[in-house]
Parts: sequence; C-alpha cells; structure tokens
Amino acid sequence: MHYRGGVFFGLGITLLATLPWLTACSAGYQTATNTSLEATFSNAAERLHGDYALPGITASYVLPDGTGHSAAVGWADVENRQAMTAESRMLAASIGKTFVAATMVSLARERAIDLDAPLSTWLDQNTWFQRLPNHRNLTIRQLLNHTSGLANHVNLPAFIEMVSQRWPEPGNPFTPEVLVSFVMNSEALFPGGEQWAYTDTGYILIGLVIEAITGRTYYEEANDRFLEPLGLTATSASNKRRLPGLAAGYVAADNPFGFPAKTTDENGVMVWNPALEWTGGGLISTSRDLAQWGSALFGGQAVSEEILSTMLQPVPVGNDMPGTYYGLGITISLSGPLSPVYGHGGWIPGYSSSLRHYAGSGITIAFQVNSDRISHQSLSEIELCLARVVISGGKETDCVP
Repeated sequence: MHYRGGVFFGLGITLLATLPWLTACSAGYQTATNTSLEATFSNAAERLHGDYALPGITASYVLPDGTGHSAAVGWADVENRQAMTAESRMLAASIGKTFVAATMVSLARERAIDLDAPLSTWLDQNTWFQRLPNHRNLTIRQLLNHTSGLANHVNLPAFIEMVSQRWPEPGNPFTPEVLVSFVMNSEALFPGGEQWAYTDTGYILIGLVIEAITGRTYYEEANDRFLEPLGLTATSASNKRRLPGLAAGYVAADNPFGFPAKTTDENGVMVWNPALEWTGGGLISTSRDLAQWGSALFGGQAVSEEILSTMLQPVPVGNDMPGTYYGLGITISLSGPLSPVYGHGGWIPGYSSSLRHYAGSGITIAFQVNSDRISHQSLSEIELCLARVVISGGKETDCVP
C-alpha cells in the first residue's frame, strides 16, 4: 500500500547486476571484511538518521562476492527506548511485488502459461470477474507491469472510508475479493496495454491467479520457492497483527485512514491488520534479507536468466518520469548518476523501505525506516547517499545534503 499526498505510489529504482552473485544465499549472509567500508556505511546511516530526524533506520548492502554489512541506528520503539538492531523487522510494503512477480513468472515458465493469455482462463469462474473493467482483454502481463487500465483500489474514496471505519475490528475484513470489489463496475482508466498506471488491485488479482493455478496459498509458494531456499529467515507473511520482531512504526498525523500515530500497542501488536495488503506487498522483513533477495534476484541466484529477462521487459511509466520504466514487479531507472538501477520501493503507514541493485557495480542496497513521515525526495536522497558510499568502497563519505 502506498499513499503520499493524495497519491499512492510504490515505484523504486532498481538495477540488473552485471556480475554474478557468487555465493549461494542458502549459505547465509557473510560479514564483510572491508572494515573501512563497514565503518563508513555505518557512519552514513548514523548521519542520515539525524539529518532526516528518523525514529530508526536499518540499512544493508551485499557486494558481488556475497559479503555484506548491516547498520542499525535509532529506536525500534521510541517510547519504550528499545534500540533498533539489524534484526529489527518492518513491513516491506510494495517490495513484496518483486516476490509476487517472480512467483508468477516462474509458474508461467514451468507450466507453459502464456503471460498474454486472457485472464479469464483462471478467474472466469468467479461471479464477479465480468464486473472488472477491461475484463475481456485483461492479461497477466498487463497486471504485472501496471498496463491493465484498472484503478488502484487503495486510492479510491470508498476504500479509504471503509478502512477508516473498520480498521479497529478483529480479524481482516479486507479479503482479496473485497479489495477487488472496489474497482468493479467502474470505467477502465484506458484500454489494456495502451498506457501505464500503478495499481495494487492488479497484484491482488495476480495473487488469486497464483492460487487458482497451484491450489496452494501464495505465501506457501513464495516460501517454498524463495524464502526457504535462499535462507531469508527474517522474511515472512505480514498477514496478522502479532509479528515477532516488528519495530513500531510512526504514522503521519494526516493519514487518511485515521490510523493511530503508532502502529503497535503496549504489547508490540499491530493496532490494525496488515493482512489488508496481501499480494500488493504482504511481507515483513529486514534490510539484510531484502538486500540478499535483491542480490539473488538480479544476480541470477533466485531465478533463471530467462525468467529474469522476462521480468525486466520494460514499459515507460509516463512522460512525467523520463528514463523510468517498469518491468514485471520491478522498477527500472535508466537515468540518473548511478543508472541503470533495478528494484522497488515500499511505503505503508508507519514504514518506508527501499531495495536497489546497481548494475554497473553489481552492488545491492536496502534500507528500512520505521516512519512514513518522510518525503519521497528525502528517501531518494538516502538511497543515493548509501549507494555512493558503497560503490566508492567507503571513499565517498560527504553525501548527506
């Protein structure tokens, strides 16, 4: 879920690694031996924490040889003076779309599924399917690259109003079918495949397709395909209120849902149910795990070269963002000082996350902040600062605006 100033967004800059990820993720995260880089990276995280007045921040990098380092600064819970650590977990929000897309494209490859076949092949048995805009011509590819013409239910007043009324309820009132219902019987934004518009709704439909094809839950598929084989032990479904190791998140006062200023209660349990996100994101993780995932995905460890190539087929996101493209669950930046970059950003009330892979160096960097009270511009500045530190091998240190 992504809401900022009246607009929900989930774009993140990402890069395709040109160097192979040499160490198997299943062997675990290796500690970097470059102590100078470690210290400079940790110092940069400390400065960023202060300069942007963050409650807490975690940041991690993985080098092309598989070594890496994590830094943690500030508070996982400000009121209880609980320090942020490298093991502190946060909601990763739309970074989860990279897992959803990797799962769907892997399934398509294994089962000879045409990504451009009509979506009705898998979902037409649902009585609501024909109420979807563009339902006759919707395809998996259009949903994955946001060219379906579907509105984003997260943006719609009816969704915002219902969440604001029902978030205190026990359980999760927002099943996938309920989420999809917010766009039913509405006009399409444009004919499928002709333009681009970010929509979490499309990814909810992808989750339903995955489950229709496999007869299993999406979380079972993601765990068996990626989380367990790659040793991403700190990453799991964010589908309940009690999430072990979760850092408290701090929410902007003007959030449209009426959520409290803090995401957790005195027992560390979320006051609203993050399950409402599902395959729009749907994971809790650490910066370390996210960096490992990005390194494995873009370095060829997580999926085959053919699957990765399919995921990186770009479509432009619009004239107002020149040089920025979207693949299948991946943002692609071909402009900027460190481009090309591949990855994704994540925003959900209380948490901001970033995953970036820099193709020219083969370096992957992730960071998480337990606050949404930070601008998109500031998040981009943090990304660039951390990237310059790591890509320079710790030589560049004065990167904070």
